Amino acid sequence: MFALSQRPSIRIAYRAPLVLAALALLAACDKPAPSAEEPRPVRAITLAAGGGAERVAFSGDVRPRYESRLGFRVGGKIVERKVDVGATVSEGQVLMRLDPQDLRLAEAQARASLRAAETERDLAQADYRRHQDLRARNFVSQALLDAKQAALRAAQANVDAAQAGLRGQSNQAGYANLVADRMGVVTAVDAEVGQVVAAGTPVVRVARTDEKEVVIGIPEDRVEQLRQASEVQVRLWARPDERIPGKIREVSPVADPATRTYTVKVAIPARAEVRLGMTATVEMAAPGSAPASALRVPLSALVHDRGASAVWVVENGAVQLRRVQLAGQAGNDMLLSGGVQPGQTVVTAGVHLLKPGQKVRILTADVARRSDTEAAAGGAGQ
Repeated sequence: MFALSQRPSIRIAYRAPLVLAALALLAACDKPAPSAEEPRPVRAITLAAGGGAERVAFSGDVRPRYESRLGFRVGGKIVERKVDVGATVSEGQVLMRLDPQDLRLAEAQARASLRAAETERDLAQADYRRHQDLRARNFVSQALLDAKQAALRAAQANVDAAQAGLRGQSNQAGYANLVADRMGVVTAVDAEVGQVVAAGTPVVRVARTDEKEVVIGIPEDRVEQLRQASEVQVRLWARPDERIPGKIREVSPVADPATRTYTVKVAIPARAEVRLGMTATVEMAAPGSAPASALRVPLSALVHDRGASAVWVVENGAVQLRRVQLAGQAGNDMLLSGGVQPGQTVVTAGVHLLKPGQKVRILTADVARRSDTEAAAGGAGQ
């Protein structure tokens, strides 16, 4: 009887765990499935070959290689100015004129002196011929004939001197016109109409347009390094996408007393689009700074992996840690000599929040890499 009365309670005890398990299973079916992890946003760059050699950039302006300060060869009062600043002039073109009155009077005086000398010569010549006839008849002595011959020679010398003086005064009269010695452009006018100038005083500056150069200033710690620059390129502010090959023509032996920099002149080919006064940037590859095969990455891209330097490389939308070898530093960038290859994408921001295999979403991918000018600006400290 006791056994029979306990059998229902035993069945209930065995069924309770089954019911609880069924309820738990139903509750689990009602929970939503965990969502996939979203890609982490990062910033990255694409490594470019040839970025290892350190490049520095300096600002300057385009100037003419030859600029003449023209002045009158005689003194006088300016009565006419025929050109303005910026005017293009050709060889032989009149730029300014002086008052020619005094010069013309001097020329007339020289011409009158020549006529007087010629008259005296003609008289001496006629006198000498008469004495030749008298000497042939033995009416005069040989000494008197010699004196007449000497007087003729002196008179001829006076004529020669008067002719030279007239040619000189004629040239002086021509110097009242200031002409351009060659084709160029007027860069400055230093005198105006009504001003009295002395001989040789510069009044107009004319620059040749066939040869131009960019003038920059470099700090003293870069002088010796950049004397042997392997590559020089010029970039105009007005044409930032075009690079013009240049060549270092002159390095000043002394520093400028105001800026304490050394003036460097970079010759560039003659081009119509390059105008005088344009702002230009000279980019140079500093020799011996780093291997040309080294790759450049921002300092923020490096992480430490068990005592070694590494970077996160993006492959198929996920990141992988790659150990790298450092080749040096260039401004705010690090130079890598191994561990990565050109064309690979390297994370530059958010590197300390990543883990291997994690999916990422690139916010900014500089496919062409930062320009050498930006990199050089940090290294040059301009």
